[in-house]
Amino acid sequence: MTLKDAILFRHSVRNYKSDKIEPEKIQKLNEKIIELNEEGNIHLQFIEDAGNTYNKLLNRAMGLGSAPSVIACAGPNDETLDQRIGYYGEKLVLYAQCLGLNTCWAGTFNKKNIGAEILSGERLVISIAIGYGKNSGKQRKSKKIEQVTDVHGDLPEWFKNGVEMALLAPTAINQQKFIIHLNEDETVEFEDKGGVLSQVDIGIVKCHFEIGADKMIK
Repeated sequence: MTLKDAILFRHSVRNYKSDKIEPEKIQKLNEKIIELNEEGNIHLQFIEDAGNTYNKLLNRAMGLGSAPSVIACAGPNDETLDQRIGYYGEKLVLYAQCLGLNTCWAGTFNKKNIGAEILSGERLVISIAIGYGKNSGKQRKSKKIEQVTDVHGDLPEWFKNGVEMALLAPTAINQQKFIIHLNEDETVEFEDKGGVLSQVDIGIVKCHFEIGADKMIK
């Protein structure tokens, strides 16, 4: 499965089977986490037993209380942390999809019960529920390309491909509060329109855009 395939097939899953993730897949996840932590200067942590991470009323109502495992998303606290967590966390989410696992970004969770190691100077931003879903989730309503872009001139194919993948990015409460600008020199900028965890969303959107456009964005 390619990363583009993973984007197309992956949907947020909130109801999980009790099946544990196999040791060989846990090893692969942890190896990927080491790689992403080093690359992004973050502190993702796979926690095999989610325990009471998702014991809040909203979590139980959504079904997340059934998630067997969780990924804690933390890192050195600065103004870029949320976006880096979104960008590199989504790389891990797509990798998990390639392993046959299901996931759900979750901003509401019990931070005291997650069991993560938060070092001095770090901040715990968000969590990712992970395991085997009872279903594969479903596609959410999405905005149109023209609603999330600002383009000077014609729409290049690579840019269109990037935006199409960006529109499949999970965002908090499906808000899709972003604008992708294509400048005259063909540089790309991502504008945060505000909202819950919007900088995490921008990181996720950027990850998807790069995969679709097949180019890195500075």
